[in-house]
Amino acid sequence: MSDVSAIKKVCVIGAGVMGAGIAAQVANAGIPVLLLDIVRDPADRDAVAKGAVARMLKTDPAPFMSAAAAKLVETGNIEDHLGRIAECDWVVEAIIERIDLKQDLYAKIEAVRRPGTAISSNTSTIPLDHLIAGRSEEFARDFLITHFFNPPRYMRLIEIVTGPKSDPALVARVEAFVDRAMGKTIVRAKDTPGFIANRIGTFWIQSGLNAAFDLGVTVEEADAIAGKPMGVPKTGIFALVDLVGVDLMPNLQKSLTSTLAPDDPYQAIAKASPLIEKMIADGYTGRKGKGGFYRLNRDGGGKRKEAIDLATGAYREAITVQPPRADLATLVATNAYAWAVLGPTLAYAASLVPSAADDLVAIDEAMKLGYNWKWGPFELIDKIGAARLAALMTEKGVPVPPLIALAGDRSFYRVEGTKQQYLGLDGAYHDVAVPEGVIRFEDLKRGQQPLLKNGSAALWDIGDGVVALEFTGKMNALDGEVMKIIGKAIPLVQASYKALIVYNDGTNFSAGANLGLALFALNIAAWGEVEKLVAGGQQAYKALKYAPFPVVSAPFGMAIGGGCEILLNSDAIQAHAETYTGLVEVGVGLIPGWGGCGEMIERWMENPALPKGPMPAPSKVFEIVSTATVSKSAAQARDYGFLRPSDGITMNRDRLLADTKAKALSLVDGYQPPKPPEFRLPGESGRVGMKMAAESFHKRGLATDYDLVVSDALAGVLTGGPADLVDVVTEKDMLKLEREAFMLRVRDPRTLARIETMLETGKPLRN
Repeated sequence: MSDVSAIKKVCVIGAGVMGAGIAAQVANAGIPVLLLDIVRDPADRDAVAKGAVARMLKTDPAPFMSAAAAKLVETGNIEDHLGRIAECDWVVEAIIERIDLKQDLYAKIEAVRRPGTAISSNTSTIPLDHLIAGRSEEFARDFLITHFFNPPRYMRLIEIVTGPKSDPALVARVEAFVDRAMGKTIVRAKDTPGFIANRIGTFWIQSGLNAAFDLGVTVEEADAIAGKPMGVPKTGIFALVDLVGVDLMPNLQKSLTSTLAPDDPYQAIAKASPLIEKMIADGYTGRKGKGGFYRLNRDGGGKRKEAIDLATGAYREAITVQPPRADLATLVATNAYAWAVLGPTLAYAASLVPSAADDLVAIDEAMKLGYNWKWGPFELIDKIGAARLAALMTEKGVPVPPLIALAGDRSFYRVEGTKQQYLGLDGAYHDVAVPEGVIRFEDLKRGQQPLLKNGSAALWDIGDGVVALEFTGKMNALDGEVMKIIGKAIPLVQASYKALIVYNDGTNFSAGANLGLALFALNIAAWGEVEKLVAGGQQAYKALKYAPFPVVSAPFGMAIGGGCEILLNSDAIQAHAETYTGLVEVGVGLIPGWGGCGEMIERWMENPALPKGPMPAPSKVFEIVSTATVSKSAAQARDYGFLRPSDGITMNRDRLLADTKAKALSLVDGYQPPKPPEFRLPGESGRVGMKMAAESFHKRGLATDYDLVVSDALAGVLTGGPADLVDVVTEKDMLKLEREAFMLRVRDPRTLARIETMLETGKPLRN
């Protein structure tokens, strides 16, 4: 395994959206980065790079994970500071896609760089051998392509392309860094135009655009058919083009047609669209412009969603089209548009092995990570059936690629024992490779039955004496069934294992308590059941906290409400860098009820940056919780106190399970459960101070009437209720205050209205 620490400083040349985003992600990894661009303003020669950083600080979603990361970016310009490349271990070129400009820059880089410094291009279209034409053997040895996807912080894919002269050791250093430090999943691509994801993705989009025009399908119908049923994000095709930019399509088309072989299937479908040309000329370039295939019409002070008529170019009111319910095999066989999009695309993807990628796994990974497809092309073929797809291709005059013919009646993927395998070009099955140090939860589960399981959670033996608690409900919501599993897990782990981790493979760690279940109980006034759920959650979470073994939680994505509280009650947290966590209960008219209030106060009392005394910690927690603050990264979660300084952050989601397991095992020797905290809280005077702060928000229109009521209930808990400054407030006292305040708010019709609105719309009600 190559040493990640071999890269201590990076230079990014080109401060456009991609280059600046790459620089930000390097900084997110905690590594200093030099960002250079051309001189445009003689009065401020570094203005281009400075402006890029300033824009990123205002961009949402944010390229930087924390304010500290932004400070690691140093700005400069190519004319004055190119010599500083000698300070860097890796130089990333991310300038405009013009080969003459890139080659001119490489000549300048070669004159000032240190031998052995990695040089890479972020090109998305230009072959490597074209880029290094005319450069020395030494430069060619140190050169590779590192194709990031936009936005670089959030898109997990990086396509890496090497040449025959590339130094394997240098490539390994770069790969280790982008994997472990920058959090990217590496797909090795061949040195062919468009590499993998953009080549297939562009073909797919062009097929979808062409077919909609040719078949008279509306943009809404097209996106409904080519979206959810095919495992594509809800944007489908037309809304995706709006998102990335309508004006990008002609540029991609021109780039690919100029570099692909004349007989490549893309050449036959790449055609100009007069409508798209007119849209671009009129400023309808998508979301960044006045609109695209969809737009928001704000005439008359309203906001109406409109869609373009592909036949006339006129906008009309958008219609809602439900996705077809047929299974994928039936859909492509019976729906002309579905076939026109997916049939040729799957054929094209299958034809690119081995010319663009060594195996079909790389093709699938690239499309899932680069275009957010739920299933890769070969996984889609397995859903249809390779033999059935081949028959459809023959029927519709599409040549059957050799790889699909090779599969015959077999699937491209299968499970053999505990291993997932794929079909190789030799006609045999091979194990899907797992990167060194990565543990895949699905592989561990494949070879065993759960230790315990119900409708909402399961327990799994993941080896080395560690057990994993997995949430399995919709959105990994938490309910009484989860609490039952936790209750049974404690004696089970204590008797036969060393540690427990809280982990799952979902899209989000947990969306918190099951609001749908709570709403049902509220509508029938089952107050006893609601209080039982609150008390049961408190009991289960505290059982985890005081278990005689380490408990480590592994959040990622959303970890809110009760999902945040299980983190707060764990011995340690190993968070994915993209963790968005917070106590958001006030948004539905409630307060945290599973121990979150006391845990947050304890964390802030431990914070050396905060003054000592009864008021500072509760005030800070009130500021965070009363505004339903959610971190926008794990680094920011640490700033808010949701993570302690000792908690870990994993940049690569693929490595989260292994890192969490290692963290848990590191705590086993000599483990002692924590001692219950005792608090001295400010009492009624503190509650009055918090109420005044909330009223100031209300006067500025930032808080509603009911927000004042809910925040006052929260303040009562955080300040110790009836306790006085001289009284000791125990953890049990805090839990009792939480339950009482929760039950008082849950009986209010205004809370019921908030819960109903959240479930119906996904948005908070401002009542």
